[in-house]
Amino acid sequence: MLLRHLIIYPKEISLKVIQINSIVNSGSTGRIAEDIGKVLLDNGHQSFIAFGRGNRPSKSQLIKIGNKWDTYWHGLQTMVFDRHAFASTTATQKLIKEIEILKPDVIGLHNLHGYYIDIKILFTYLRTTQIPVVWTLFDCWSFTGHCTYFDDIDCTKWIQGCFECPKKKKYPSSFLIDNSKENYLDKKHLYADFKNLQIVVHSKWLQNIVGQSFLNEIPIHHIFSGINLEIFKPLSNKKEIVTKYQLANKKIVLGVASTWDKRKGLNDFIQLSNYLSSDEIIVLIGVNKQQLKLLQLNIVGIERTEDINELAALYSAADVFVNPTWQDNFPTTNIEALACGTPVITYNTGGSPEAIDKETGFVIEKGNLQGLAEAIGEVFEKGKDHYRNICRQRAEQLFNKNDRYSDYLKLYESLLIVNGQ
Repeated sequence: MLLRHLIIYPKEISLKVIQINSIVNSGSTGRIAEDIGKVLLDNGHQSFIAFGRGNRPSKSQLIKIGNKWDTYWHGLQTMVFDRHAFASTTATQKLIKEIEILKPDVIGLHNLHGYYIDIKILFTYLRTTQIPVVWTLFDCWSFTGHCTYFDDIDCTKWIQGCFECPKKKKYPSSFLIDNSKENYLDKKHLYADFKNLQIVVHSKWLQNIVGQSFLNEIPIHHIFSGINLEIFKPLSNKKEIVTKYQLANKKIVLGVASTWDKRKGLNDFIQLSNYLSSDEIIVLIGVNKQQLKLLQLNIVGIERTEDINELAALYSAADVFVNPTWQDNFPTTNIEALACGTPVITYNTGGSPEAIDKETGFVIEKGNLQGLAEAIGEVFEKGKDHYRNICRQRAEQLFNKNDRYSDYLKLYESLLIVNGQ
């Protein structure tokens, strides 16, 4: 059934926005799209989110793209032919029909990789309209022939043209054919001379990288991502969460990821555990059942939780947040920790260091476990009270979601003015 049968259009609505993302109201990208939608609604506009997977509730009106069988087919096309985001043909055509019915004023793109959409069909259509398009980039996939990040192996093929991808078997994994050259050229062609397209990035690092890519002629805006400071805040009563996970009388080193793997620093945490004393413990949120078996006795593993109140409680209970990521753009976890009054130690990776300053954390070179341990020791020596207020102040100044996602609204409105609407 098409969405037109479900929608009531209030007369006072002046702006209608459709956002497209791989997931809805989950993970960093899903929550960002959700929060942008809330800002739109709070300002009297209409908000729609088209998504590939998930079943989380949303304040915006939702449009489901495809189904599980389409996802499986897309996965097969990716694994065999290395044509990720060039499948899901029927699902994308149906999405376009919904867009034509809704006639949005602005379309906001987020993660287009994720086994749910055909970018060739989508961009070919978008180029034929006069609808302003704002694409938020969370990684480098948009301008490479395959990978989402390349800095972990110092690859520079994306500058002139991808071929023989050294990360072919990494997400989005292809186990047979390498189509990185064709993917690169197709993307470059799709975005060329796209007059209605604007780009948003959350880090200066990615802004600089995009400026070296074939996207360099498209207008680009830097807007920090934001979080809910009413949820992520210092909580004084940590007894309940400490008791639940048996963390009493321990100095807590916290790590958080939606998916743990080598690039997120799981191996680094396992090795880091050897540097800790008996009254110090690592807590990792987001590990799966197989990874739980790999953890040392002084590492507490917690499977992924959608309970953001418990997540905020764990951030608040922690003495320090450590993010040994090997490839990243602008991790939301860093600013969630700051908002809860917890200092951040991160590798010098992508835009991760941009969340902190010298008063609120430390930046360590990738793989320097001794450096991580020494920075943790300095935080423990100064104590959590030394950092709590200055970390919170930085979050309030820079990462309030109401401020940051109002920046999106201002951008949307400015594009309508430019287009004469």
